[in-house]
Amino acid sequence: MAAINTISRLKEGARLSEEALYRFAAGLASGTVTDAQAGAFAMAACLNGLGEGGRVALTRAMRDSGDVLHWDLPGPVLDKHSTGGVGDCVSIILAPALAACGAYVPMISGRGLGHTGGTLDKLEAIPGVSTALEEADLRAMVARIGCVIAGATERLAPADRRLYAIRDVTATVASIDLITASILSKKLAAGLEALVLDVKTGSGAVMASEQEARALARALAGTANGAGCRTICLLTDMSQPLVPAAGNGLEIAECMAALAGGDADGRLVRLTAELGGELLVLGGLSASVAEGAGAVRAALADGRAMERFARMIAALGGPADFCDRWQGMLPQAPVVRDVPSPRAGVISAIETRRLGHVVVRLGGGRLFDGAAINPAVGLSRIAPVGGRVARGDPLLRIHAADMASAETAAMKVQTAFVFGDAEVAASPLVLEKIAP
Repeated sequence: MAAINTISRLKEGARLSEEALYRFAAGLASGTVTDAQAGAFAMAACLNGLGEGGRVALTRAMRDSGDVLHWDLPGPVLDKHSTGGVGDCVSIILAPALAACGAYVPMISGRGLGHTGGTLDKLEAIPGVSTALEEADLRAMVARIGCVIAGATERLAPADRRLYAIRDVTATVASIDLITASILSKKLAAGLEALVLDVKTGSGAVMASEQEARALARALAGTANGAGCRTICLLTDMSQPLVPAAGNGLEIAECMAALAGGDADGRLVRLTAELGGELLVLGGLSASVAEGAGAVRAALADGRAMERFARMIAALGGPADFCDRWQGMLPQAPVVRDVPSPRAGVISAIETRRLGHVVVRLGGGRLFDGAAINPAVGLSRIAPVGGRVARGDPLLRIHAADMASAETAAMKVQTAFVFGDAEVAASPLVLEKIAP
C-alpha cells in the first residue's frame, strides 16, 4: 500500500517526502515493489517530475539501498560518466588512461538504454569477458590494476538496477530526475572523490535539445557536489556518432585503434583527453586541464593505457593476448554490405538517434528487458557530417545477422542522412563547461 500511495501522489503532481522515496527505493531493492509499480512510478516521475528536493532524496535513497564503498588507496579515486549517445565509447579507453596517470578508477557502468549503447555490452563483446563482479574482486582489481569497468554489484545501488531496466522498456529514459538519480546513486555508492560528467546534446543524445541537456547538466552537477563529490559537467556534441561506428564489437575495434595510438586528432581521442584532463585536475594529479589532457594523450600514445587495458580484460576473464590479436577475436557478422548514397552532395546533418535504433533492431540492443544482444551487428564506416559524397558512394557499412535484416536496415539508414550542397562547418566537440 505504501508503494501505491507513493505512485498515486506522484501521479497527482504532489511532491514526495524523503521518507516516502526511501521506502520506495528500499522496496525496489527488496523486490516488494513490483515491476508494474516501478514502471508506473517511472512514468509518473517522467511526466510530473520530482522537484529538486525529490531528485536529491531519490538519489540518496537509491545510493543507500545497498552498500557504499570506501577506499584507502595511494591516489585519488576518480570516474567519468556519459549520459549516452551513439558511438560513444570514451569510457573504455579513458579508464585505463587515467590509471596510467596515477588515478584509481572503479568505473561502475551500465548497459544499453533505448537507442544508446552500453559500456558493459561493448566490453562483453570481447570473448570471455564478464563484467559481473563481487565487491571483493572489484576492490582487488582497482588496487592491483588501477581501473575496472564493471556493473554494479548485487549490493551496490540495487534499487537503481531495478529502475534502470524498467526505464529502458517503458519509454521513460528521458527524465532529468530519473537520469540524475540513476547516474549519481551508482557513482556516489562507489565512493568517488571526483567525477566528470559528459552530458550529450544533439540528434543522438537522450536530451536532444541544448536547453534540456544544460538543465540536466546543472541538475547533475548541483546534486553531486551537494552530496560531497567534486563534480563538473561538460556539454558535448552528439549531432553525429562520436566514432564512425555503432554496435558493440565494432566500437571495441575503434577503441583498440585509439589504444594503439591511432587517430590522435579524431573525436574519440580529443574528447577522452578533454574529460581526462578535467578529472586529473579535480583529483590533484595535474595543475591544469591542458596538462592533464596532455598526460592522457601521452598514456594513449606510448602504450601505457593499452597495458592497463590488457590487464583489465584478462582479469575480467578475457584472453590474455587480446590486445595482440584482437582483430581476429572480435565477433564477425555473417552479412556485411555497404549502403550507397542516394544523391551527390554534402552531408549536412545526421538523424543520429535513427542510426541507434537501427542498431537495436539489428540485434545490437534490447527491445525488451533481458533480451540477448548480438555483439557482431551494427554499423561501421559511417560518413561524417560535412563529408562530400557522390551518388552511389557508401554512406556506411551494415553488419547484420541475415540478409533480411540488412535490407531493412539499409532502407532506414538512408533516411537518416540529410544532404545539401554548401560546405558545413564542424560543430565544436565541447560546447560548455558547467560547474555549480
